[in-house]
Amino acid sequence: MKELRQIHAQMIALGLIRYTYITSRILAFCAISKNGDLEYARRIFDRIQMPTIFNWNAMIKGYSRSAQPQFGLSIFARMRAELVLPNMHTFPFAIKACDGLSSVAQIHGQVVKFGFDLDVYVVSSLINMYSKHDVGVARQVFDKSPNKNVVSWTSLISGYCVQGQVVEARKVFDEMPERNDVSWSAMISGYVQNECHTEAIELFRELKERALLRPNRSVLVSILNACAGLGASEEGRWVHSYIDENGFEYGLELGTALVDFYVKCGCVESSRQVFDKMPIKDVMAWSAMIVGLAINGHSDSALALFAEMERSKTKPNAITFVGVLSACNHGGLVYKGWDYFKVMSNVYGISPSIEHYGCMVDLLGRAGRVADAEQLINGMPMRPDGVIWGALLNGCLIHGHVELGERVGRRLIELEPHHSGRYVLLANMYASMGRWEGVVSVRKMMRERRVTAVPGCSFIEITGVVHRFLVDDKSHSKSADVFKMLNDLHNEVISSNYETMMVQAILS
Repeated sequence: MKELRQIHAQMIALGLIRYTYITSRILAFCAISKNGDLEYARRIFDRIQMPTIFNWNAMIKGYSRSAQPQFGLSIFARMRAELVLPNMHTFPFAIKACDGLSSVAQIHGQVVKFGFDLDVYVVSSLINMYSKHDVGVARQVFDKSPNKNVVSWTSLISGYCVQGQVVEARKVFDEMPERNDVSWSAMISGYVQNECHTEAIELFRELKERALLRPNRSVLVSILNACAGLGASEEGRWVHSYIDENGFEYGLELGTALVDFYVKCGCVESSRQVFDKMPIKDVMAWSAMIVGLAINGHSDSALALFAEMERSKTKPNAITFVGVLSACNHGGLVYKGWDYFKVMSNVYGISPSIEHYGCMVDLLGRAGRVADAEQLINGMPMRPDGVIWGALLNGCLIHGHVELGERVGRRLIELEPHHSGRYVLLANMYASMGRWEGVVSVRKMMRERRVTAVPGCSFIEITGVVHRFLVDDKSHSKSADVFKMLNDLHNEVISSNYETMMVQAILS
């Protein structure tokens, strides 16, 4: 912009600014470029006596991409008031500037009025925007459109995924006459957004088997997130190899996804190698690595990396401090935790969220300072949730604070009466103290309220396939073999213990 202003001044001094083409190019740079200045563009625009449709579109597009898209609609309204006719490029920008269903409908009316309801790009923009508010209306627009291209189909898929209707999205995906890398990416990322990680990986394998399209960066990021969610280390490592073999750079998004994948699979060294290779690191990359070190128990390394982040002049955000406080929690570093909790607001101006309070309550509770933890809860600016009270109850269970634990447990059950874990935690505390009548009372309460315990589950990956097992689960195709092996191991342990006891008896 500094250089642009100098050029603009020269144009004014030389009298060239009166030429429409020159003014339009300067306006377009200011309004549309990432390095532009929308306010400067607005001042130029307001001085143009007869703006061309190119000028109007540039301003609408600039505002549609900004934090104040509604100004794009005001520019459109002003354009129509001055009787300037829109063209095919006007409506996609105007639609993108809409902030609600009513404004989309109004622009839709203008689309029909000027005969652009057959333009495939305008219709795709309408489908995309309607999907964010009412996917049913988006489907109606899609069905009525005689001209559908891959963009229209993909917009509908994304709309269903945003609304959590992944089954409908997959039906649309399967019906597509042709697909490109964006449509594959939309479906795979839609699965991941809705935590259908297994389905995402299966679809990615189908994409690989077809070998017709090269997975783009967006697909790779999505599938790494799916692998992280399932702990599918083999599939994730294949993606990493593919990235290296095909010359993808460790950009911010792809590099951060790799870091997150490895730390969630417990591969801290691999994640650190990727992190160190990233040429540019933003706050999300630093935060992913710090959080990853913390959740894997590398407290000292996490705090050392945070100090390195500060030296790099990268300003931490709220997620960064969740990682820092978690590191203090795992390391039992109470005083450091307090210090970082104060630094967060006093130095960086970040107001503690309920997640930060949860970290502190858990830290204090595990350290046996349950009174301090309760005092912190009572001073919170927001209402404590079940996670906060659960952290305090866990501290009471660890250190045997029965009276406070019972009070907190009862409050927790009142707060979340259908959360089975809350009952189990209180029952475990009674059991650890030998108060079996309390255990019976909690179990009775669960039966009366028809609260069923959520079964525990585990995952194991074998030759790239992730298998999920629930408690007492016999639905797996190999369950008979699994239980036979367990019985054999059980008998072996019993036999081994019997022989050990006999030997000890003989020796004594």
